[in-house]
Amino acid sequence: MSHHDDRGGVTVAACLALIALLAVTVLVAQIGVAVAGRHRVQSAADLAALAAAGGLDGGTAAACARAEEIASRMGARVVRCAVVDWDVTVALQDRMSLGLLGTRLVRAEARAGP
Repeated sequence: MSHHDDRGGVTVAACLALIALLAVTVLVAQIGVAVAGRHRVQSAADLAALAAAGGLDGGTAAACARAEEIASRMGARVVRCAVVDWDVTVALQDRMSLGLLGTRLVRAEARAGP
């Protein structure tokens, strides 16, 4: 006569629930990192556009050079700098690491003028 023993079943279920909770926590943290990185690149684009607009009195080349300087100081790269009348549009990009999810390219664009 065999008796079926359920001892230890709750321990296994608790371990699986803990692993699932840990996985969800890591995923939420990675989403937070992605959102923070996107905001950082958008801030860099805003500052670069403002710097470029402030430097328009020196010409288009000088304005875009100021945008590139600000972007590089903030760890981003200018992919486009366009001047139309007194408005400057700057597009930046940067690579960010998302841990196990790999790296992603983050882009942002900003416009500034009088």
